[in-house]
Amino acid sequence: MFLPIPLRAGVRRAAASLMAVMFVAAQPHAALASSLDRFMRFLSATDSAAGEFEQKVVDSGGRLVQQSRGTLAFQRPGKFRWTYVRPYRQLVVGDGTRVWIYDPDLRQVTVRRVDQALTSTPAALLAGNNEAMRAFRMSDQGEQDGLEWLEAVPREKEGGFERVRMGFGSGGLEAMEFYDSFGQITLLRFISLTRNPGLDPATFQFSPPEGVDVIGD
Repeated sequence: MFLPIPLRAGVRRAAASLMAVMFVAAQPHAALASSLDRFMRFLSATDSAAGEFEQKVVDSGGRLVQQSRGTLAFQRPGKFRWTYVRPYRQLVVGDGTRVWIYDPDLRQVTVRRVDQALTSTPAALLAGNNEAMRAFRMSDQGEQDGLEWLEAVPREKEGGFERVRMGFGSGGLEAMEFYDSFGQITLLRFISLTRNPGLDPATFQFSPPEGVDVIGD
């Protein structure tokens, strides 16, 4: 979904990869901790989170081609809700078994099994199991723009990304950057994230509305 095309089409194309951001939490850390330390603390101390995000996509020449914002919630492992509110409405829900992508303007739902959607993607990395950790080469990239950066390079290119960077600040994981094979970069910044809130189980449930087209498993 990190392509210079309308938001709703991009979400359908690479929804699995964007699930990564739903595993984010606002967890404070010591200022001198490395990004690897912060990442491991995030995995061990964050079971759920809720907040807002801002997303920008820039092309290989650095031009802004897409800008959006919305809300997110997640509950590890594998449950999440990602809602675009501007400029187009869009909903992505992972219920632990399937990933649902709903485009109300097109009246279309795309569904995939969660194991297919998350294999070798940043979402699997942030889920934090041993298999996921082995699927990425991770390195500490040091400080830049006030954040400590961790880089994760997938050993397999199935997820559509060349590399992913995660930026940690005083609020925990504050930013993510996705670099694709087309030279585009998707920039995500997280706002007002609450770590380990009480979340209604219905948040992670989805039933296709009557009359919409359903594509997939």
